Amino acid sequence: MSDDKYQKISILKEIAELLNEGTDTKNVLRVVLKKLLQVTGLQTGWIFLIDNDGMHQLAADEALPPALANDQKRRMCHGKCWCVNKYNNLQLTKATNIIECKRIEDALDEDAGETCGLTHHATVPLRAGQERFGILNVGAPNKTHFEKNELDLLEAVAYQIGTALKRIKLTQREQETALVTERNRLARDLHDSVNQLLFSLSLTARAGVEMTESTEVKQTFTYIQDMAQEALGEMRALIWQLRPEGLENGLISALRSYAEMLGLSIHTKLTGAASLPGKVEEALWRIGQEALANCKKHSQTTEVLLCFQASEGGVNMTIKDKGCGFHYEENLEIPSLGLRNMKKRTEALKGTFYLQSSPGFGTEIGVRIPF
Repeated sequence: MSDDKYQKISILKEIAELLNEGTDTKNVLRVVLKKLLQVTGLQTGWIFLIDNDGMHQLAADEALPPALANDQKRRMCHGKCWCVNKYNNLQLTKATNIIECKRIEDALDEDAGETCGLTHHATVPLRAGQERFGILNVGAPNKTHFEKNELDLLEAVAYQIGTALKRIKLTQREQETALVTERNRLARDLHDSVNQLLFSLSLTARAGVEMTESTEVKQTFTYIQDMAQEALGEMRALIWQLRPEGLENGLISALRSYAEMLGLSIHTKLTGAASLPGKVEEALWRIGQEALANCKKHSQTTEVLLCFQASEGGVNMTIKDKGCGFHYEENLEIPSLGLRNMKKRTEALKGTFYLQSSPGFGTEIGVRIPF
């Protein structure tokens, strides 16, 4: 066997090992793409991950020509192309010999930069069984045809990539489940130990007030009792955040209970019905907690309105008060860490976050998350 064949087999072995062991999706895809181009003798490649809504994300690329790499790869990150359209229309089921690159054609029409002779690419779907994840595109300058053995190799590696993506997805899901389990354990421990100690301290201090005749000692015990009650309230709120009692009865029930615990009077308006994915429900719960806590701390009112609209395509949630409000303009940076965290949670799920507030007219926080 020639040295060249030995080298190719060695690289394929490295690809298989990386796909079997890697846990960081983007890093795995970047290294695998580079090694795949090395073993095939091709020059350029990129991988699109495509979600259930047909939206693509550039997850890895190698040696893009300037026409595609310019402006922080904007042309690769936005817009439609033939390979993505074929994937979304379920017309791309195996390695396809040649697809003329619409992104390259558009770049040429717009005189957007050098294309280095790249005009076509092979396209391969990334899948594991019936589950689909995106597409692998590879090409080389002036190459307009792929032989069957080249396509077979690309398809074999693409199937390995799809299997690895499914494994990573399942691993992440297991980690999320383990995190919830750990939160629940911590919440139980706090409730059974620290929470009970604070309650006992409060009762002891109360008994001390009644047992002494000294005014100064009474004041000291009263102070201890007040501090224990305050700490008890903070501890209960922390336990709620770790493991909200009532979330098993639904998000709205949990938010109502949390508002009541804070001493807020919450009014709800519900429209539609849908089964929320776990990640969406978790994000809305955390956002709702933060919004209600802000109402309690800053709004100078106890009246809160919660509007919740659900459908098969997504969910809208708004939390509004008619309190003191604050000065905020849309073009300004969001003023607090809590509000910025709400925005990050929303955008992490490809949702939209908005904030409206002005002095004397209250505050409204809105979240739209598709699924």
